[in-house]
Amino acid sequence: MITVFGSINADVIFKLDRIPVPGQTLIAHSLTVQPGGKGANQAVAAARDGATVRMVGAVGDDALAEAALAGLRQTVISLDDVRVVPGHSTGCASICTDRDGRNQIAVALGANGYLSAGQVSAAMLGPTSILLLQMEAPRAEIEASIGRARQAGGRIILNLAPALPLDRAALTQVDILIVNEDEAADLGASLGVGPGAAALREALGIVVIRTLGPSGAEAATADGVLRIPAPLIQAVDTTAAGDCFVGVLASRLDAGLDLADAMRRAVIAASLACLREGSQQSLPSRPDTDASYASSILPPKSLASPISRP
Repeated sequence: MITVFGSINADVIFKLDRIPVPGQTLIAHSLTVQPGGKGANQAVAAARDGATVRMVGAVGDDALAEAALAGLRQTVISLDDVRVVPGHSTGCASICTDRDGRNQIAVALGANGYLSAGQVSAAMLGPTSILLLQMEAPRAEIEASIGRARQAGGRIILNLAPALPLDRAALTQVDILIVNEDEAADLGASLGVGPGAAALREALGIVVIRTLGPSGAEAATADGVLRIPAPLIQAVDTTAAGDCFVGVLASRLDAGLDLADAMRRAVIAASLACLREGSQQSLPSRPDTDASYASSILPPKSLASPISRP
């Protein structure tokens, strides 16, 4: 079982030729409203990959709530622990995407700011469970959830996205920390170390995965550094690719795969997500990822960089 403690948003997506610079107004080719939020995206990615997922989150009592929940409902994810916060708006993201698949995102937390660690029951935190968290929730509640899961012996995966400060003691209790290149640089600067996965692991004493966009991902563990390349693709939209990687990684670890195999599948799934427009609607199904995995979109496993000492 994977419990996702995180954000549920409605994504308002503007498709443009290029992303506006400060002070510039551009006319978009189209506008769509889709379900999103890092927490919900990762929950859907994990469930589509075959995991059993429970969502812990919050929405407002406004018109955006149903749009934000639509993807979770369609994926048959338990919403028993999603609360409605009266008098508050549902979380919302404004997303601009350009013709090269790049994006620029602004997020209003809305009801996500009222997410509480108390919504996570003890039954969700045992040794056979994974607690998956991101940073689109109150810092104190994230730290409290990590502490409770550690006491219960559960496995904890934290995606430090967006790159916001978190108590170092909480970070060291996490089993796997996932950051992209910008987040790694910010975290490294705060810790007084470099941005690489190995340097961050040395500072925190935990497994650190750094995603590298079109270059794949690297992981630093007690055994050294593992590098997984990404397939060469022409990205259409990278909006939810990072969330796809995190959700599929959690799904495969929950299914018992080792870290290298889980990362390899997560890289493939994230690459597939880049070939489709949108946020949750871009996330691949298990058969899609199975087919790409089997057809060796990535180099064979033997060509992936082996674990080496940092």
